[in-house]
Amino acid sequence: MDTEHTDSRPAMNQDQNTGTRKPGTPGAFSRWMQHKANARMAKKIRRGKGTFMGMDVLLLHTTGRRSGERRETPVAWFPDGDDAWLVVASGGGSRHPDWHANLLAHPDQASVEMPGRSAAPVTPRRLTGDEREQAWQRIATAQPRIAKYQAKSERVYPVVRLTPR
Repeated sequence: MDTEHTDSRPAMNQDQNTGTRKPGTPGAFSRWMQHKANARMAKKIRRGKGTFMGMDVLLLHTTGRRSGERRETPVAWFPDGDDAWLVVASGGGSRHPDWHANLLAHPDQASVEMPGRSAAPVTPRRLTGDEREQAWQRIATAQPRIAKYQAKSERVYPVVRLTPR
């Protein structure tokens, strides 16, 4: 649920010189399947059903860092106080998912759709240090599956706090 490349240009997961896929990135079929799964999940969220594999899911709206096009990606979320949500840039593989780079490139254009609600603008902030570690512990406790994915990855999954504007 973390991939959203849909335009006709070569994806970031391809070497521009050889056209071959970079190690640790999804191939064309995997990206196509992800696109279809994301579209189905978006419909489900809009109908008021926001869970997937036992996790709460929201629809994250970002703007493509290169294309400038609006993107939407279902992502698991975790409560962070009364008015904020934590999301983890996982998605497997050796690099952060596209939505993460888009979110950081255009943070002022981010919004979320909670199940059955319209989109609301948010301010994203990537957590670091002790703040990230405390949030990560809450996330790993709530969803041990994500901690297992992290344990198998060479990269540290970023944790982003989304606060309503």
